[in-house]
Amino acid sequence: MAQATRTFVGLDIGTTKISCIIAEMQSGDAPKIVGIGNAPSEGLRRGVVVDLEKTVASIQRAVDEAERMAGVPVKAVNAGIAGDHIRSINSRGVIAVSRKDNEIGPADVDRVIEAAKAIAIPMDREIIHVIPQEFIVDDQDGIHDPVGMSGVRLEAEVHIITGAVTSAKNICRAIQRAGLKVQDLVLEPLASSHAVLEPDERDLGVALLDIGGGTTDVAVFFEGTIRHTAIIPCGGANVTNDIAIGLRTPIDKAEAIKIQYGCALASLVSSSPALLVSGVGGRADREISRHVLSSMIEPRMEEIFALANKEVKKNHFAELLGGGVVLTGGTSLMQGVAELAEQVFEMPVRLGVPGGIGGLAANVADPRFATGVGLVLHAVQGENGDGIPTQKRANGDRRNPLDPRRWFEDLFY
Repeated sequence: MAQATRTFVGLDIGTTKISCIIAEMQSGDAPKIVGIGNAPSEGLRRGVVVDLEKTVASIQRAVDEAERMAGVPVKAVNAGIAGDHIRSINSRGVIAVSRKDNEIGPADVDRVIEAAKAIAIPMDREIIHVIPQEFIVDDQDGIHDPVGMSGVRLEAEVHIITGAVTSAKNICRAIQRAGLKVQDLVLEPLASSHAVLEPDERDLGVALLDIGGGTTDVAVFFEGTIRHTAIIPCGGANVTNDIAIGLRTPIDKAEAIKIQYGCALASLVSSSPALLVSGVGGRADREISRHVLSSMIEPRMEEIFALANKEVKKNHFAELLGGGVVLTGGTSLMQGVAELAEQVFEMPVRLGVPGGIGGLAANVADPRFATGVGLVLHAVQGENGDGIPTQKRANGDRRNPLDPRRWFEDLFY
C-alpha cells in the first residue's frame, strides 16, 4: 500500500523578497523540498503591508513559480510575520492542582498557562504565540512536561509574543486575496530557528540574528527554549539607502553595487580596485574605491549589531550564551559581516544555513531561505512546532490560548 504524501507550504513575506517553499513528506521520512518560488516584494515596508494590491501580486508570483516547479497546487500556507510592531514578554502563572490525589493533568497545564497569559494587553494588540519555557512543581523548577507528576502547586514560566492586530490582519488579508488559506502565522525568527539552529546550541545558549531587507529579527535561546525575541526595524535596505545617498546613485544600482562589492568591515578591503558608479538623472558615471564603499556600509552594519546586542543583553542569560551568535538572512551573505559581528558581540559567530530537509535541499542551502524552510519545518512538527507538548493543545478550540489558529480565526472566520 502506497504511503500517503503530505504537502507543507512555507510563505516568507519579506520586505525585499517573497519566497514560497513547497515540501512533501511521507510518514517516517524527512520532508523533501519539491518547489521553490521567489518574487521581488513590493508593497511592504519593514515587514508591514503598506500596499495591499502589490503585496497580493508578489505573493501570487512567488506561489505560481513554486507550483510550476513542484507540479502540485497550493491551497493553504504557513506564513511568517515580523515587523517592528512585535513585542515579547515573559510571564508567570500559578495555580493549585485540582485533583484530590494531587496528580497533575493536562487540564491543570492549560489552566496554569491561561493564568500566565492573564496580562494586560492593549486592545490593538493580539497574542501570536504563548510558549511555555518551564514548569515549576512545588518549588522544583526546570520541568518541561509536568503531566503525571504529583504536586500541590503548579507554576509556569511562559514567553508571550504579541503583534499589532491590523498588521497581522493585513498579512492574512493579502494571502487570502491571493486565493490561499492561512494555516498558521508564525513569528519569523522562531521559524528560522527550526532551520538553522542545532539542538545542542539551543541547550548551551545561542542568539539568532536573521538580517533581512527591512528588519533584523533577534531570538535568544537557552536551555532548549526561547527566552527573548525582538524585531529591529533596520536591515539590508538601510545599507542600500546609505550607499544610494552617499554615492548619489539610483537605489537599484546601489543594491547591485552592495551585492557585488559590499563589505561590512573596511579593514578587510584594499583601496586599489576602483568600481564604476552610475550617476542620477543622466549625470556622468564616477569611479570610487571599494574601501570608500565599505566605510559607508560599516557604520550601518555596526549600528544594527549594536541594537541587536542591546536586545540580547536585556535578559540575564546574555553572559551564558555558550553557542555564541548565529547569523542568517540575505544580508548575512555580505563579506565581513561575521567578522564585524564577532567584534560587536565579543562572541563566536557562524553563518546559519537551512538544514534538516531533503529533495532540492541544495537549492535552499542559503541563508536567504532560512525563514521559508523554517516555516515548512514548523508545519511538519505539526502543532508542536513551537515546543509545546501535544497534550497541551485542544485542537480547534478557539478559546484555547495554545491553539495557533484561534486568534486569526477570530479575525476572519
